[in-house]
Amino acid sequence: MDTRFTELLAPFLAYLHGQELDQDSDLRELGLDSMQSIELLFAIEDTFGIALADDDLNDATFATAGSLWSAIEAARNPGSATTEAA
Repeated sequence: MDTRFTELLAPFLAYLHGQELDQDSDLRELGLDSMQSIELLFAIEDTFGIALADDDLNDATFATAGSLWSAIEAARNPGSATTEAA
């Protein structure tokens, strides 16, 4: 996770109270609700210039800071996943 991501995420987490975010930080416990998830999605897409895959628009992706960061990294580096030759 980079600082741009954690700085973007922090305002959406009402219960963060100055804690440091790590991979296992539970975003729901820290205050992220479904409406904020949508706003966060738009902010992520604008900030990182990406579009998260439809398969990533689920509760599991937005469960922890690490799972959300993994989805962002996958969208930023689509060639890093194993692909089959056509």
